[in-house]
Amino acid sequence: MQEQVSKKGIWKVIGASSLGTLIEWYDFFIFGSLSIVISTKFFPADNPTAAFLSTLATFAAGFVVRPFGALFFGRLGDLIGRKYTFMVTLMLMGGATFLIGCIPSYEKIGFMAPLLVLILRLLQGLALGGEYGGAATYVAEHAPPGERGYWTSWIQTTATFGLFISLVVILLTKFFLTDAQFDDWGWRVPFLLSILMVYVSYLIRKNMDESPEFKKAKAEGKTSTNPLKESFGNKYNLKFVLLALFGAAMGQGVVWYTGQFYSMSFMKTVMFLDSDQADTILGIALLFGTPFFVVFGKLSDRWGRKWVMLVGMLLAVLTYRPIYQAMYQITDFTTKEEVIGERKVEQQEIRGGTDDVTTRYFTDGSSLKEEHILKAAIGEDGQTVEKRSEKLTAKISGGNYVKLVFLIFIQIIYITLVYGPIAAFLVEIFPVKIRYTSMSLPYHIGNGIFGGLLPAVSTYLATNAQVAGNPQFYLEGLWYPIIISAVCFVIGAMYINKNMVAKDLN
Repeated sequence: MQEQVSKKGIWKVIGASSLGTLIEWYDFFIFGSLSIVISTKFFPADNPTAAFLSTLATFAAGFVVRPFGALFFGRLGDLIGRKYTFMVTLMLMGGATFLIGCIPSYEKIGFMAPLLVLILRLLQGLALGGEYGGAATYVAEHAPPGERGYWTSWIQTTATFGLFISLVVILLTKFFLTDAQFDDWGWRVPFLLSILMVYVSYLIRKNMDESPEFKKAKAEGKTSTNPLKESFGNKYNLKFVLLALFGAAMGQGVVWYTGQFYSMSFMKTVMFLDSDQADTILGIALLFGTPFFVVFGKLSDRWGRKWVMLVGMLLAVLTYRPIYQAMYQITDFTTKEEVIGERKVEQQEIRGGTDDVTTRYFTDGSSLKEEHILKAAIGEDGQTVEKRSEKLTAKISGGNYVKLVFLIFIQIIYITLVYGPIAAFLVEIFPVKIRYTSMSLPYHIGNGIFGGLLPAVSTYLATNAQVAGNPQFYLEGLWYPIIISAVCFVIGAMYINKNMVAKDLN
């Protein structure tokens, strides 16, 4: 009877949980998607590279605090229930995102701008640290026996759909505004819109019931009185927490953020691909790849969680460098043949200087726009000096476009392999009374620390290699996810086994 009731109501549970989680991921991802624009608004403009790295570091800060959110909200979830806890995280995330869209620029309020952004990013990270564990636990505790991988994989799709929707909203905003309008105020629109989506999700979530497993444990007096102590003070449970982190979540985190964030940053800052093209290419790859979360989640019910996840990590270790080598070559214009006679040279007056624009066209249908900006500025000694800057924008078409979509799609498949089964895996290895707390910490350290630091660490490694004159500098940032994934694969292969299931589960 319980299985029939669970199956009948499971789609309502999935819908309510997924919508809220999707919105929280949307809120979190628009900051990363707009990182290049944000770097010019909230940080000093005199050093674009430092401003961009500072933006990535602020982005990473939201991930770093996620484990603290996992501890705080995980404890509440095991004490008072799953439903009420992730209602709070939803409101916290939505409010912080909306306020980021309201912060004045660095030009208007100085260093208060990056400080306020950092504070709100930290609040976002704390909220997300409590949200995911609650949603995954809530769905898993409604799922019929033997089908947890399938049903929880629907929650996993929300992270990718959240990024996809953030890209769509950004592209639509750019479509309806001029470049100048978007740069001036339009970039705030995706942040401000989130408050409407959060309100809709709140209306849906407030009518949800508590999970049956938690209600049963509470009725029988089997809930925890000290979830933190029982989760991490108990040596037996702590061993499972550490194994979940270093044998699964750590590798899953870096594979996920390489495929979704590093690939986007790589296209825009290394390949110099037009921002709209890069967003569209990633969006297409996400659209085609997202259904595979459910495919591999369901397969994990049959084959076991372990090897589905570890295969994704191993493929990433073996193929990341060839994939990014192929990506780089798509816009390596030193190897392309220019179409003679089609080069365009323009010059326009800009405020305080001139902008020389040269657009070159190539036989494979690609183009490269080179902007050389010369502006007058006041130096440290008070004298007027000339400041030169260069901006490159590449565009691709035809076979190159399809090839790049495919190369990103492959990375999305790796994400679905490692991420599709992870919620069910984490839920099943911890008992009900401390499940929310125990599963949230390794998940958010793996994703928040190891995954969240990836864009900043990888960009730093690649930048240093470029300064040192390494001709393959663009591949050096990949050592971080490759090494982390390799270590995680070895630990997972050696120590995770099918008997790692809490004794009180069905």
